[in-house]
Amino acid sequence: MDTARQSDPPATDRFRSRDELLESLPYILSAPADEGQVRAIVIRPAAGQRRMLDRVDVSARGGLEGDHWAKGCWLSTEDGAPHPDVQVCIMSARCIEAIAGPEANWAAAGDNLFIDMDLSPENLPPGTRVAIGTVELILTAEPHNGCQSFIDRYGRDACVFVNTGPGKANRLRGIYGRVTRDGTIRRGDVMRKIG
Repeated sequence: MDTARQSDPPATDRFRSRDELLESLPYILSAPADEGQVRAIVIRPAAGQRRMLDRVDVSARGGLEGDHWAKGCWLSTEDGAPHPDVQVCIMSARCIEAIAGPEANWAAAGDNLFIDMDLSPENLPPGTRVAIGTVELILTAEPHNGCQSFIDRYGRDACVFVNTGPGKANRLRGIYGRVTRDGTIRRGDVMRKIG
């Protein structure tokens, strides 16, 4: 799969209600703790564009090849470079599935990797090192929050779900990682803790 998607229209045909999302919480929170499968890979070539890939090369210098992070992002270093602490966006595959349904609707979320793994701070605290394919990342402390774009694509209830209560406590909107070893990630690879 290598398809470009504009994500300005709603990402689903129907927004999930808060009650529906809360019903999915036990399933989301039962994700594997030690390793989890990469269910989807997405790059964002430019604002509002998404491309789902089967594999991607990843580097400390450029992040995911073809992703706009390297061109500049919402968080910069003092010298104006894109901040490495927000280089790779990771979201729970179970959470986005509860919010958006089929994988075809996931890319609009704007995350790079959708992984079937427990992303809670108890399981993956900032500073945890993980391996995915031949890539290594260190997970950062930068918070990842739902925003107006997330509301536009998935509805207000979805944004409240990930940004408050158990959603916030378990980082259901996602986490960020910084590349510490260049390599390749493929759909179906496993993310595992290495330190």
